[in-house]
Amino acid sequence: MSLALPRPAVRARSLPPAAAVVAVICVLALPVAAGGDGEGGAHPADAVSALVVLYCALRLVRDRRRPLPPATAVLLGLPVAGLAFAAVGAVSPEAGLTGLGRYLQVFVLVPAAVLLLVRARRDVRLLAWSTVALALWQGAVGVHQYVTGTGASYQGERIRAVGTFGPQDVMAMATVVALGLVCALGLALGRTAPRRRLLAAGCALALLLPLALSFSRGAWIATAVTCTAQLLLAGVRRALAVGAAVVAAGVVLVGGFGLGTALLQERVGSITQVADAPDQSVTDRYAMWSAAVGMWREQPLTGVGLKGFREHRDAHASVALSSGSETDGAGAGYVKQPLLSPHNMYLLVLAEQGLIGLLALAGGWLALLVLALRRAGRSGSDCGLIACGLLVWQLTNFAYADIGGPTTVLTAVSLGLALWWALGSGAEEGGRR
Repeated sequence: MSLALPRPAVRARSLPPAAAVVAVICVLALPVAAGGDGEGGAHPADAVSALVVLYCALRLVRDRRRPLPPATAVLLGLPVAGLAFAAVGAVSPEAGLTGLGRYLQVFVLVPAAVLLLVRARRDVRLLAWSTVALALWQGAVGVHQYVTGTGASYQGERIRAVGTFGPQDVMAMATVVALGLVCALGLALGRTAPRRRLLAAGCALALLLPLALSFSRGAWIATAVTCTAQLLLAGVRRALAVGAAVVAAGVVLVGGFGLGTALLQERVGSITQVADAPDQSVTDRYAMWSAAVGMWREQPLTGVGLKGFREHRDAHASVALSSGSETDGAGAGYVKQPLLSPHNMYLLVLAEQGLIGLLALAGGWLALLVLALRRAGRSGSDCGLIACGLLVWQLTNFAYADIGGPTTVLTAVSLGLALWWALGSGAEEGGRR
């Protein structure tokens, strides 16, 4: 008689490779230490993203898989040429290497790892729900900050919702909440189970509140553009139904929760006053945009080099530029942060990498957007709506922001999902669920 133990009838289901990317998203729930420099320094999420790239490389070696399809390799390899020229022209070798590493992380390595680790549409949904959960957590912290007056300072009142990121990065919570809302809307408009779609729609409506309390005009504009694009891709009937729900939610938020405060109304109204009567933050942004254009005119093909904007800013900025932005509250003391970037990704690339870098990066983004939108329009899949939504949000937000801060890894993850949908197996009809 055999003494061998019987094998279990059902094996424990192992975690999918995409779970490694979930770890990157989860790390962003950790609080950022008060008193950070606010200059886009390293965050634990950056370290985890590096581990994800290493994990992906080890899996490729073990499985002996071909790394990337030719079209994807070309799309990811195009920016490297512009980055190489810009790194050589940097003000110092250290600045060149640091800038090169950051750009490769965000626009090449992490997106490629996401593309290779996401195997099926259920992996995309896993990443989307993880982003929604992160957004709900950060949004809940932000609403608590507004209600209790413990947020970042805004016009003398500590009411600005910044989540666990602190006042040193006031855009971070708005970015997380906006991306979570985009994912939730994509899940709600898909063809999954009705209960899941209803839950996703509820999450999207709930995230409107912390997004409003972030007082981030750039995030508002990018979210409005993205949600409109998602609704149009999903169909006119759904667009009308969701539009009615958003209007109803707005009535509840303004009337029931008192969000029609003078400060919020003034912030919304300032979006249309950027030309006639801009506030100091808009004036500073115009000045930095002008400085970036001046740098490009000086070196039109290759730019002034990676990390060169801060070195050449004063030589090109007008006298209208202030000495820095003031931050306070949310567990940190008063800090005056220097303005070290133009807060426009396209102009930052143009200034530091010239036309070569801009055409390589933005040209690749445009090609990716066209492919993703075309395939999403044909399929109507929730994964397509999520991937396209994340890409549209990032490209719209790049007109008001650039890379830097802990949420930069979400930019890389968004590009990876867009690559998977546009060029990977996600674009195939009848792909794995």
